[in-house]
Amino acid sequence: MSKVALTVDVRSTPQRRAVLDVIDRATDHPTAAEVLERVNEVLPGVGAATVYRALGRLVDAGQIAEFCFGSSATRYDRNVDHHEHLICDRCGRVEDVVLDLHNSQLLAPLTKRGDFAVTSYDLRVHGVCHDCTITTTENHPHPKEK
Repeated sequence: MSKVALTVDVRSTPQRRAVLDVIDRATDHPTAAEVLERVNEVLPGVGAATVYRALGRLVDAGQIAEFCFGSSATRYDRNVDHHEHLICDRCGRVEDVVLDLHNSQLLAPLTKRGDFAVTSYDLRVHGVCHDCTITTTENHPHPKEK
């Protein structure tokens, strides 16, 4: 993904740059607490309020995306383009996946109704990630494998 400079709408401060850099480098979808921890590794002494304020301003400016997955903590993503998510129900891992559903059979029944125009959609697919599947298999082998 290309690195986009902070827009004129968001004044670039060392703290905001550190927050954006942390999210830019993230391979996961970090929570605010995780962003705070990672920012403090590169810029010690940054407070929670500063990170939360920076996250809010970056979301408002369209520089990062904010996602709420059920009752878990809000997560942040540098990928602001439309995409879906795979969510592991065991470890909470969230992975981006791009699916073009606008012309798919999945949305066709909704568009054929005539009384509802689809303008956007969010898809979250829950399951068990590869790492958790392996861990489960190692800890609880199938009866035939004993």
